[in-house]
Amino acid sequence: MTSLRVVLGDQLSRNIAALDGLAPGDTVLMAEVMGECTYVPHHPLKITLVLSAMRHFAAALRARGVKLWYTRLDDPANTQTISSEVFRAARVLEPARIIATSPGEYRVKQDMLGWEATTGIATEIREDGRFLASTAWFADWAAGKSSLRMEFFYREMRRRHDVLMDGDGPAGGKWNFDAENRRKLPKDIVPPKPKRFPPDAITQEVMALVARTFPGHYGNLKNFDFPVTARDAQAGFDDFVTHRLAGFGDWQDAMAAGEPAMFHSLVSAPLNLGLLDPLALCRRAEAAYRDGAAPLNAVEGFVRQILGWREFVRGIYWRYMPDYATKNALGATRALPAFYWTGQTDMRCMAQAIGQTMDYAYAHHIQRLMVTGNFALLAGLHPGAVDEWYLAVYADAYEWVEMPNTRGMALHADGGIVASKPYAASGAYINRMSDYCGDCHYDVKDATGERACPFNALYWDFITRHEQRFENNPRMAMPVRSWRKMAPSKQAALRRRAAALLQQLDKGIKL
Repeated sequence: MTSLRVVLGDQLSRNIAALDGLAPGDTVLMAEVMGECTYVPHHPLKITLVLSAMRHFAAALRARGVKLWYTRLDDPANTQTISSEVFRAARVLEPARIIATSPGEYRVKQDMLGWEATTGIATEIREDGRFLASTAWFADWAAGKSSLRMEFFYREMRRRHDVLMDGDGPAGGKWNFDAENRRKLPKDIVPPKPKRFPPDAITQEVMALVARTFPGHYGNLKNFDFPVTARDAQAGFDDFVTHRLAGFGDWQDAMAAGEPAMFHSLVSAPLNLGLLDPLALCRRAEAAYRDGAAPLNAVEGFVRQILGWREFVRGIYWRYMPDYATKNALGATRALPAFYWTGQTDMRCMAQAIGQTMDYAYAHHIQRLMVTGNFALLAGLHPGAVDEWYLAVYADAYEWVEMPNTRGMALHADGGIVASKPYAASGAYINRMSDYCGDCHYDVKDATGERACPFNALYWDFITRHEQRFENNPRMAMPVRSWRKMAPSKQAALRRRAAALLQQLDKGIKL
């Protein structure tokens, strides 16, 4: 019985479920399609990364003697959607069954569920075993809980997979060292540069294709240096463990101008493509701690991102979709300002984060949460528009990971499903965690003047707009009380400054 086995562009793992039991007569289908490149205007670096990694993966399959039905983006016969390419191959090959791995995005899953009815061929959609918490397991864990908190999920995952455990308890006697992950980068510390992977002939061919096919997309191709094979992705991670992991704990939340990578691992893009194994990464990091090569606060912080946060947001996504995509608990309606797409703003923190994103299709989690995400929260930008931007501009962004981080963590649009409080902050936080504010056009210590940092007045405007919602929130009650204790004249000045800033946004005037 021959099978058509479908491998999507973010399923580039040799052990992907769709390839389990692969027989000599089976055909593996892979397709580069416009539908996936343009449903949001993806960064050209991201498109290049995915297509190049697909071509390298296909070459590795061919080297093993696997039969392939591979459609390139510029193939004249390409029907330009995954489903229509499956249907085209099925008509020609007439397989007895179609086998696929459950995709990462809800819209693709809905299409996949219709394949059997359209083709008349039995279709099997297998669970994606690369994740450490299956959707069924997450549903069982979440059942009956009044609230879902990552910290408790993370502890259960540590126990379940025996990561950073000393017997029945956590290594070092604490589950979480987040309080030790918040140091500002000293001026005399220069983060080691990450290992680079210059584009080979296959990648260069893809780059040329992307440059001529998507000339109007946000971003540029000049800094392509992503690993596009499992071997290179592992080499990049080994470089992190050797040179940057030890500093990751202290400075994982820090930001510095001209330092896009800092001490971060840069594994999210290859990991989300399937080029790395999440549990293997955690065990390698743990080994560095056990061997004395990295401190516990660094290793625990890394493990928390992979074993905790990454798995948690995926569980949230599949538990609450499709309704999650429409949530807007704070009633945010403002359009996305043009500077999110251009980087043209006098707010140095925003210019740094957005400019870096344009150049590298990357920004680390604090830049996303506490700079671009924080501004979107304070200004009341519509969650749908912000979702689209994050999904388009980052090389590691797929809806299952992007949406809970954006709509949930950054914007609090889900009303508290992901986070118990909105991560709202004034300019003081950015000043504390970065060197952005020193050379900024705006004064981070001023809240109401003409050149006052926009984050300051917008923060207090956000608090007063939502004070009734947050007055009984234990983690938000203090700023609400602080607002209510302010002198009326100061409140009025803050509201005037915020209103002027929001009016500038609405008129398309650069901040």
